Amino acid sequence: MSRAVRSIGVVEPGRPAILDLEEPDPGPGQAWVRTEWSGISAGTEVALVRGTDPHHMLHWDPDLRSFDDAGPPAAYPVAGLGYMEVGRVTESRTPDLAEGQLVAMAYGHRTGTCADPSVKPVIPVPDDLDPLLGVYLAQMGPICVNGLLHAAADVAGPGAGVDAGVRDRHVLVTGAGVIGLLSAMLAVQHGAADVVVAEPSAERRAVAEALGLTTLADGAAAEPASPAWRAVKERWRHGPGDAGADVVLQCRGHDAALATGLKALRPQGTVVDLGFYQAGAEAVRLGEEFHHNGLAVVCAQIGRVPRGMAGAWPRTALAEVTLDLLRRRGDDVRRHLVTDVLPFEEGPRLLADLAGRRLAAPPLQAVLRFDVP
Repeated sequence: MSRAVRSIGVVEPGRPAILDLEEPDPGPGQAWVRTEWSGISAGTEVALVRGTDPHHMLHWDPDLRSFDDAGPPAAYPVAGLGYMEVGRVTESRTPDLAEGQLVAMAYGHRTGTCADPSVKPVIPVPDDLDPLLGVYLAQMGPICVNGLLHAAADVAGPGAGVDAGVRDRHVLVTGAGVIGLLSAMLAVQHGAADVVVAEPSAERRAVAEALGLTTLADGAAAEPASPAWRAVKERWRHGPGDAGADVVLQCRGHDAALATGLKALRPQGTVVDLGFYQAGAEAVRLGEEFHHNGLAVVCAQIGRVPRGMAGAWPRTALAEVTLDLLRRRGDDVRRHLVTDVLPFEEGPRLLADLAGRRLAAPPLQAVLRFDVP
């Protein structure tokens, strides 16, 4: 048996819409979750709306894990967007989920889902947390924690905790979007010696500063005589021929931000890259600092934690670190990051406007509200 749900998907490039879908009824070990909040991840979702994400440009071979031209790219329609949901258990056939419980999951902007804790993480949202902030628990927060974990693995090996990646280290964060701001706040909380956020947008730098973070203008917004990378190297001098960030958390999907990060690193430093690139990287010159300073770039996407850490760091553990940040800084996150709350039905319009670059002031974090009885 199944039941009807509504979901925000993409009919064809440029056309997000609310679609009518079916979800299976919960069976043994499962529960039904009715959605209350769903956060929009603008970068990933807008790429799917535009059709510029790699899977819709090239063929993906899941066995070789490579893109090629040996087959067709992914097709439209895309049935669901999103990965930042909070819902309430309304029916349960598992002792792991109590009816009435509020949980965080990653299942897309849809009115409800059949939850199976053995298949996909189901994160309890505690009573002492603003329910809306639960949108960060299942995936967005763990993305940022995973960045710190990759930084830790780089210096301390597979047995390290997140503190090891930033404690007493000089950290540059490139990008003051949601991932950049949460990553910077995590770095501060976990003992970084100093944290600086480099961001082109004056509005986003103002948000970072309201959160107590130090900022630098990057890209065209920076003073020509003092680009962000130079300001970082002048701020953090460790010795002759040794200046710059110990680690860079790169949180923008733009090659210019990666170029800034590489230039800002001290010798043998690492860029931990959380950005989602959709084009080439003409701004990156591997024969320059990357080559001459012995630098490293590591991708820290949520699909995997560093090698050897999977047993100690399941998604629930990453969510626990996120929850600790939200308990300490939740009021600040709610006030400064969540800029727009709108009804579920307005989601397609917002996504279309974002994809078409029609908004003079795009939201930093938009959250969809599901009106439930």
